[in-house]
Amino acid sequence: MALMITDECINCDVCEPECPNQAIYLGLEIYEINPTKCTECVGHFDEPQCVQVCPVACIPVNPKHTESQESLWAKYRRLLNQSSEDKSV
Repeated sequence: MALMITDECINCDVCEPECPNQAIYLGLEIYEINPTKCTECVGHFDEPQCVQVCPVACIPVNPKHTESQESLWAKYRRLLNQSSEDKSV
């Protein structure tokens, strides 16, 4: 499951630097989460860090992007490999 940021977001800017996958970015009006990069912090932390720091609790699971724990681990490994390849260039 990827997470999403709802329109209750107050653009406080605390979630974006906490994301180990750089999945959070400033959209047109509020912060957004790229579901292809969001692993809910699987591989990095026990809990999603953006959810932990959000002062208005506006980061639920995205129902359009439900994933199993196995698929989140697979995504983490894929992102890790991409990061390693980017650094070797």
